[in-house]
Amino acid sequence: MRRRLMLTGAAATLAAPGLVRAQHPHHGMPVPPEQMAPLRGQGPVSLTPAQMAQRAVASTAPAGPPGRWEARAPLPMPRSEMAWATAWEGRMHILGGYAEQRVDRPYHHVYDPAADRWSLLAPLPRGANHVAVAADAGRIFALGGFTEQNRAAHDGAFLYDVAADRWTAIAPLPRARGAAAIAILGGQVHLIGGATDPAGERASIAWHEVYDPQADRWAQRRPLPGARDHAGVVAYGGGIHVVGGRFNTFEYNTALHHFYDPARDLWLERAPLPTTRSGHGLVLLKDRFWAMGGETGRFEGGVLTGTVHGQMESYDPATDTWQSHAPMPTPRHGLGAVALGDRIHVAGGGPVVGGGIQTSTHEAFLPG
Repeated sequence: MRRRLMLTGAAATLAAPGLVRAQHPHHGMPVPPEQMAPLRGQGPVSLTPAQMAQRAVASTAPAGPPGRWEARAPLPMPRSEMAWATAWEGRMHILGGYAEQRVDRPYHHVYDPAADRWSLLAPLPRGANHVAVAADAGRIFALGGFTEQNRAAHDGAFLYDVAADRWTAIAPLPRARGAAAIAILGGQVHLIGGATDPAGERASIAWHEVYDPQADRWAQRRPLPGARDHAGVVAYGGGIHVVGGRFNTFEYNTALHHFYDPARDLWLERAPLPTTRSGHGLVLLKDRFWAMGGETGRFEGGVLTGTVHGQMESYDPATDTWQSHAPMPTPRHGLGAVALGDRIHVAGGGPVVGGGIQTSTHEAFLPG
């Protein structure tokens, strides 16, 4: 039986980017305290001026149609580092991540845009953060993840039957990893890049392994050029695009954009992401790829700071070019992002560099 936890909220069009910047000098809307929670210590949380100043929205890409952002029903609880989200039958599924002062939550929330409502479904069999999730043929694949904070990868692999609201175990990953890119081509599940153990020496990997659901078996393919994790991924045009990400840590982000041609088992370089970042969303809508959010970290005098990205940039695979659009009202990273109908929905994520704060904020973008 489906366990339902319902939260509704009327949609409201947010201010245009120019108005947002005029009203809020640190580029973005303030986050209501009830939509934030700390990973350590007690709430409520209010962002400091220094944390608000981490936000950045300026893009070097040529300006395209701005589009607009709208408020939607917040997640039932603040969450981040889910390793994004997936969609099936017009609904958004968000699994795992940081929540309730833990980094190994098994929560599985689903969003219905018609009702503007969240429900709680069968949880992951193994709670983790940075789980790779993708949907195909009425099933959701949930592969790997970390059981510590962005560390301690596991090799668990699970399959969710959407109609039955039930999880089953499938063949485990050949090698444990988290924060990997996942894409489905022709019913085959490609797991690309990510990071692995030992936890104290956490490092990005270039591994490219493919799961065959019919045979319940894994095989190897040509590895990703430039081992990295926290990258965006889209399956399109008979191949797979892997965009952005980081080399080991968010201090070493990359704008690299590679395309995998399965017929030749070959990777090809494409136009790089205009804003170098990791932990961003990448969504396919109307034959364009849309990249939003992300982070870039650095330490100044032993104190963590950096940039929380609010840029919204889109890629045209026909011309191999990028454009910029209206930035996110609430810049975040480690978020869930999917296309539902004619909109891109972005829920949860971290409003400051690192995993110290989670949000339940949910905003939808309508392209111009």
